[in-house]
Amino acid sequence: RGMVPELAIAVLAAARIGAIHSVIFGGFSAQSIADRLQDAKAAFVITCDGAYRGNKEIPLKGVIDDALVQCPFVKRVIVLTRTRTPVSMIKGRDVWWEDEIRLVETQGSPDCPAEEMDAEDMLFILYTSGSTGKPKGVVHTVGGYMVYTNYSFVNVFQYQPGDIHFCTADIGWITGHSYIVYGPLSAGATSLLFEGVPTWPDAGRFWEIVDKYKVNILYTAPTAIRSLMGFGLEPLKNRDLSSLRVLGTVGEPINEEAWTWYDENIGKKKCPIVDTWWQTETGGILISNLAGVTPAKPTFATLPLPGVQPILVDENGKEVEGNGVSGNLCIKFPWPGMLRTTYGDHERARQNYFATYENLYFTGDGCLRDEEGNYRITGRVDDVLNVSGHRIGTAEVENAINMHTGVVESAVVGYPHDIKGQGIYAYVIFQGHQADDELTRRDITSTVSRIIGPIAKPDKIQFVTGLPKTRSGKIMRRILRKIAEGEISNLGDTSTLLDPGVVDEIKNGKL
Repeated sequence: RGMVPELAIAVLAAARIGAIHSVIFGGFSAQSIADRLQDAKAAFVITCDGAYRGNKEIPLKGVIDDALVQCPFVKRVIVLTRTRTPVSMIKGRDVWWEDEIRLVETQGSPDCPAEEMDAEDMLFILYTSGSTGKPKGVVHTVGGYMVYTNYSFVNVFQYQPGDIHFCTADIGWITGHSYIVYGPLSAGATSLLFEGVPTWPDAGRFWEIVDKYKVNILYTAPTAIRSLMGFGLEPLKNRDLSSLRVLGTVGEPINEEAWTWYDENIGKKKCPIVDTWWQTETGGILISNLAGVTPAKPTFATLPLPGVQPILVDENGKEVEGNGVSGNLCIKFPWPGMLRTTYGDHERARQNYFATYENLYFTGDGCLRDEEGNYRITGRVDDVLNVSGHRIGTAEVENAINMHTGVVESAVVGYPHDIKGQGIYAYVIFQGHQADDELTRRDITSTVSRIIGPIAKPDKIQFVTGLPKTRSGKIMRRILRKIAEGEISNLGDTSTLLDPGVVDEIKNGKL
């Protein structure tokens, strides 16, 4: 699907009739889409003939057709005309959105009463990467999710009636669900949808939209801010940003340089910046300053929302008390927007979120609490990467790399990236000798793109003859992470490795 008004309409229509929706990001491969459709056993698919991303047309219907070869249980595919890309329509399965709307207008009843739902009935499934290969379907329910998105939207952004709210996310991710569709609309806000990329047709696209529609609240990702910073102040010329009242960031920790640029050049030092921390699983914002009500602190999410109780614990689950400390971030008590289960596999939800530390929800994030009690997220402590604000499991990328015929084994870690926050660094053992490293790299990259989607393409691929493993065969990712980050002098104890010599070889070949 593309970022078009009909996407929000389809989501809300499903909710109205009590159908469960599962939105899939348009940049995924046919295989990734098939995996999600199979897990959810989707009966209906709604898509577009194509979608626009910058100056590119994405052939969505073609990708869906490839995915549906593996999904015979799908009864109907509804296709919206968007790009007028030629598509094949299968008789009896595929119908045009416009024809169906016309049918309802001419023959149907204009009245569609809302289905009565229990607060704990399922509202939607949203798939997210985990530390193991298979994406998991996070389940949110009607009552708690709606209450929490409304509560967090109104309070964090200090929404005033009549505000124009511009969240630049994609509805394929949780930010789009919570802060383009459900939160703003339930509060009566005007929500602005954006299709495309922030740098096309030029780097002034966001500012043109803010100026044209007199946007009051702008909610975007640090990766977009860092990308736009690179174009300097020229794209801001002749743009009136005076309508802006609140700025927000989401998806990953923001660095101080990007925070300051956002504050000075976009907010003109007059708009509070809310640095919001939350997850697909939390449904809405858990830690953030409240715009203009509680103080901001650059690079800190600051304080939990009223009712949310964070706790820092060490590796053994013992609480790290006091201020000026670090630990693994957990949440003590339930909140309305928390996930209820992972679809079709409740045990997986228990293992992932509640089994690590007794009676606590484990976020998977490391966190620092400063002397004033402000929280700063320091990054994932598990095998999940945060690339441009998107969660990508290392196991998922490794599985895709290993599908390449010449690959024997691979290990994937994150490393600091100027624009994306984290980049993907792959160490690959390749069979035999490849004549051209660069050609092989391109080949592996396109394999990952085909299996998962362009979002998961490795930024760097280093060919190695071995990986640092313990005697029990476990890959020591800590060492690989440090080499990728350039911390070669501080690798810690390597004596327990099966072959310590491998480490020197990897260090010498670092990209």
